[in-house]
Amino acid sequence: MDTTCESFLWQGLAIEVLFTPSYSESYHRIYGYALAHLQISAEGRAPLPISETGYRSRFERADNIDAADGAAAYARAWLDHAARSPAWIEAQEQAQQLSLF
Repeated sequence: MDTTCESFLWQGLAIEVLFTPSYSESYHRIYGYALAHLQISAEGRAPLPISETGYRSRFERADNIDAADGAAAYARAWLDHAARSPAWIEAQEQAQQLSLF
């Protein structure tokens, strides 16, 4: 299994993406397409809209990742989409609020 590592900045956070394009050759033989594995983590394991722990592992069809122009672009699009959720927006607003207590 060949795994690559890519990094990028997302909303001021350093994001690392580990990408294994074909996680299981048997899966590919049985289903006719490669099953890729993504591991996305934020520097210092800061919360992300896709994970409260700052780390997320996901299995996905490799052709879906290729269609997004690669693992980093796929991860960025996933983060951008998830960041539009009301829960993430509220969490970001609360993080900017000063607390008196």
